Amino acid sequence: MGRIEVHEFISLDGVFEEPSWTAEFPFDPLMGEAIGRLTGPGSELLLGRRTYEMFAPAWSSRTDDDDPGATFFNGARKNVVSTTLRDPDWNNSRVIGGYDPERIAALRDEVEGSLYVSGSGTLVRALLRDGLVDGLHLFVFPVVLGSGERLFTSERVGGLSLAETEAYDSGVVHLAYSQS
Repeated sequence: MGRIEVHEFISLDGVFEEPSWTAEFPFDPLMGEAIGRLTGPGSELLLGRRTYEMFAPAWSSRTDDDDPGATFFNGARKNVVSTTLRDPDWNNSRVIGGYDPERIAALRDEVEGSLYVSGSGTLVRALLRDGLVDGLHLFVFPVVLGSGERLFTSERVGGLSLAETEAYDSGVVHLAYSQS
């Protein structure tokens, strides 16, 4: 049985959209190791349509020389939650239909590693609401953006327990939560 592991880059005020604002902070190799633990052997991606459409062109042309995550992102199966995407063209991609918590739970049971989710705010909020997130990994950047799409909206999320913390020289903090 696999796990659903969510990874988000987020500002102090909760903005997670289009994280180009993270570029001013050096990427610590320890961050890469933390993310690498979420994308181990047997892991697959679980993405919403908008994130898939941003990731496909960005990752499909990358190699490990560009980014050590390229092998995972390009080789892993990509499961896209969507009612509108028809013909995904990024290697190993498939549309699994609209959000269905039972289908997602069954998919989690099928994978050996994890279903790795990044971005995909609407999907993440639904997974949290339905108690399907095994690990929520927030990489909190020391910046207040003031505007932008926030990961957490007015809907309450409960049952989170702090599992791990790690601070990096850049000021970024990794907060790992489990959902019970």
